[in-house]
Amino acid sequence: MTTDIFHYFDYLAGNPLAAVTAVLTLGVILVNGWTDAPNAIATCVSTRSIKPRAAIVMAAVFNFLGVLVMTVINAKVASTIYNMVDFGTNTIDAATALCAALFAIVVWATAAWVFGIPTSESHALIAGLSGAAIAIHGNFSGINGHEWIKVIYGLVLSTGLGFVFGFVTVRIVEKLCAGCDRVKTNRAFRAAQNCGGAFMAFMHGAQDGQKFMGVFLLGSALSAGQGGVNEFEIPIWLMVMCSLIMALGTSMGGYRIIKSVGMDMVKLQTYQGFAADTGAALCLLTASLTGIPVSTTHTKTSSIMGVGFSKRASAVNWKIVKEMVLTWVLTFPGCGILAFFMVKLFIRIF
Repeated sequence: MTTDIFHYFDYLAGNPLAAVTAVLTLGVILVNGWTDAPNAIATCVSTRSIKPRAAIVMAAVFNFLGVLVMTVINAKVASTIYNMVDFGTNTIDAATALCAALFAIVVWATAAWVFGIPTSESHALIAGLSGAAIAIHGNFSGINGHEWIKVIYGLVLSTGLGFVFGFVTVRIVEKLCAGCDRVKTNRAFRAAQNCGGAFMAFMHGAQDGQKFMGVFLLGSALSAGQGGVNEFEIPIWLMVMCSLIMALGTSMGGYRIIKSVGMDMVKLQTYQGFAADTGAALCLLTASLTGIPVSTTHTKTSSIMGVGFSKRASAVNWKIVKEMVLTWVLTFPGCGILAFFMVKLFIRIF
């Protein structure tokens, strides 16, 4: 893919398949802004450390910085997603299958957003791509097991380690601040929580930004008839565009997810919100540096649960947790099956 944005848009004007693929990828990124990006700022908004509009601007800026900085350090997450599936040698059918998978992801995520449930776009993306690869091959030969196993590692890491990091971080904070003046510490942690929210937004960009740019580049290669490209360069304009589209999605529909994650699941004080953000961000940093694609939704909500559980088990609203877990469990088979049938339909129609 050309690194010049103007040449790229000229290319899209002459290649309808590439244009459709790009629009659908941007649609998935927009829905990610609806359903995933709000997790990064949920706690600092719910504890009133920052107003929603300012939080969205902060999320946009730090999403971009996360994409830029982590891509410079390494692009392992983008590479994992790019090489996770093989759509075959027929690049027209492959690009059509990718479009069908992206359409299925948008449908799945939008349905979850309607009910205010923070579904994992990372897992929807992985499930959709996998379902599409199975559909186009008629078997599992299109799944790259070496890369796909990292998804399983990510599921365990984001859920287990997120909980542990949240639990441990809040306990450390409580020990360090024992006996301190409550008014002064609240003021300090209000500022610290905004930093924690910025850290989370940074790591959201580092993780999810790379995933969707990997898909964007895959779609560009397939629509250009280049099915065997294994190496790529991520242009800065694509990083900027990805961050802006995420921010737009967050501003359009993020409050429902903010309410579910930051307000309904656990009632947090400012120091607890800081601990949840810091614990989740550290978990995401660990995953990003090792190239493991984890769910920012799982990581953040698990960290919040760890913080709430450190106080007492009843501090966690387990009804909300149950709804979230059910959605997570259903995402892999549900979105995968939806993508499978969408591929069959798209190839038959187009």
